Amino acid sequence: MPGATHRSAVFPPELTADRKRFLALLKEKSYERRTVVLSSGRESDFYIDCKQSTLDAEGAVLTGRLFCAMLERGERPEAVGGITLGADPIVTAVSLTSALRGWPVPAFIIRKEPKKHGTEQWIEGKKNLRPGMRVAILEDVVTTGASTMRAIERAAGSGLVVARVLCLVDRNEGGSEAVATAGYRVEPMFLREDVEHA
Repeated sequence: MPGATHRSAVFPPELTADRKRFLALLKEKSYERRTVVLSSGRESDFYIDCKQSTLDAEGAVLTGRLFCAMLERGERPEAVGGITLGADPIVTAVSLTSALRGWPVPAFIIRKEPKKHGTEQWIEGKKNLRPGMRVAILEDVVTTGASTMRAIERAAGSGLVVARVLCLVDRNEGGSEAVATAGYRVEPMFLREDVEHA
């Protein structure tokens, strides 16, 4: 069974400047040193709100470019998706960038609750998907791994095969290990320490 990587992604030399710039953006816009209660219910003395960076125009470009570089190393998925709201700008940026790079992959969004009317579906973008499609789950931050596991379960429950799991920041708080016990390896772009020391 694959385990957690405990190290951030390695990028080719031509993306060194992009990696450095994105880290600076995350430190400036997304990282806060304060006491907060996380979605997991845990209390923490720091907070990483990746949406502040992934919704930035430059941040969106860097999100797409760096995640696509990670996806090009290893099995390329047929689609990318994740749990709303943190994954929404990420999967959109990756889908757009993949098309610009000549290997277009559709994006899908997993709801936290099924739609209350109409189709009552869990997944948006379903018409771009087919049963058995090999997909990558993309996350903004992994803490306990609970959100990641929900995304994996919803995707699998919709007939998709989760081939890869990537995240923007791994807080190194046991989430990757929890996901690994289910047989999935989390591939982080950055670790908490990368952002703190940027």
